[in-house]
Amino acid sequence: MGGGRVIALLLVLPVFVYCDTAGFMKSAKISTRIVQTRYGRLQGLIVPMDTHRYLKPIEVFLGVPYATPPVSSNRFSPTRTPSPWEGVRVSDKPGPVCPQRLPDITNETAALERMPKGRLEYLKRLLPLLRNQSEDCLYLNIYAPAQGQYKSFNQ
Repeated sequence: MGGGRVIALLLVLPVFVYCDTAGFMKSAKISTRIVQTRYGRLQGLIVPMDTHRYLKPIEVFLGVPYATPPVSSNRFSPTRTPSPWEGVRVSDKPGPVCPQRLPDITNETAALERMPKGRLEYLKRLLPLLRNQSEDCLYLNIYAPAQGQYKSFNQ
């Protein structure tokens, strides 16, 4: 597969999957494939795209470290490569998001005075995914076409 196609998948699929994380994760299964990286071995998820007629399953690796955590003496320093890990790292959960101030939407009436209803509904779906915050937030979620053995979950 050409590099351009992989980059396109990395840019497009995260938005698609991110919008429907709950449904997406319910049908995911641990992959049998283990991928060797420079820093260790990864095992991800296989996600069927059965609700989307022409899409084939994707392989997903969530929470893959791409740098040493920017904490303690690493704070405000250029990023460094991640530390290698032993064994197989099961990449089935997103890493923490970087610290940020979340909007308060507990009082929906007051929130609707500050924003349109569509934005409020979007935030209600999004905020649970942003609750896990940490300075240790340098993680990737990687999406790629599944290898040949995962043609369909319905076979």
